[in-house]
Amino acid sequence: MRAVKTVISAAGNLKRENPTMNELICLRAIRDVNVPKFLQDDLKLFNGIVSDLFPKIKEEPIEYGILEEAIRKSCIKDNLKDVEGFVTKCIQLYETTVVRHGLMLVGPAGSGKTKCYKVLAAAMTSLKGQPSVSGGNYEAVNYFILNPKSITMGQLYGEFDLLTHEWTDGILSTLIRVGAIASDTNKKWYVFDGPVDAVWIENMNTVLDDNKKLCLSSGEIIKELQHLLYSPADLAVASPATVSRCGMVYLEPSLLGLKPFSACWLRKIPDIMKPFSEQLASLFGRFLEVSSCHVPDLSPFV
Repeated sequence: MRAVKTVISAAGNLKRENPTMNELICLRAIRDVNVPKFLQDDLKLFNGIVSDLFPKIKEEPIEYGILEEAIRKSCIKDNLKDVEGFVTKCIQLYETTVVRHGLMLVGPAGSGKTKCYKVLAAAMTSLKGQPSVSGGNYEAVNYFILNPKSITMGQLYGEFDLLTHEWTDGILSTLIRVGAIASDTNKKWYVFDGPVDAVWIENMNTVLDDNKKLCLSSGEIIKELQHLLYSPADLAVASPATVSRCGMVYLEPSLLGLKPFSACWLRKIPDIMKPFSEQLASLFGRFLEVSSCHVPDLSPFV
């Protein structure tokens, strides 16, 4: 039911954005909600299913205009290469934030999860006040990053002192309370950069629901209207109750490859090494890509 509601919400946004669009609304909504969570191999099967459901409808390419331009400028400003796959994932993350307030950026290290939301936040901040592709205006973004596995549950949510019976606020409850009473219209993203498991995230189910309320053990209820972003490497130990409440954006290292990393690194080398940049680029091209394709599988020995 949550997935159906998300598709309906996306279709409503598309209808308000393009009142004359009729046939493509359902197709666009289904693609916008589901494509970000699929692997490259899964997309082939998904495209086959969609073509069977909508055999006579030809989907036109979507232009994101100033948003895509701002994302590319943010990449260049942050010394990143604006790879097409990475820019697409940033746009997919934006589309997911429109219909979900709980999101998960899933992917192994090196897939660009951290830079994805940072680049999007910078792009949206630079477009503050301008009309967005989903209706309304772009707003500036403030994000707060914490690792939930590096602290205790009491430090995260807050806890009672058993001796004095005094309540001590946790990091998350303090951040959300400050964000809830803020007078500005900036969007607040609370980023949990760490593994997702039932030990700490199950207490957030009420926040991830439509009522968006954080219920603390002190009895206080904080109504939160902003976004929660999770950045795990995988969902191996995440519960279905949590996964069904979040929008998913999966990033694969294959979308980037190794060339953008070497190109960005060569831009930042010291001046004394600048004369050798072409030679280094040639060595990277000759050996780096080849070595990455012939790394032996050591999993049976681990």
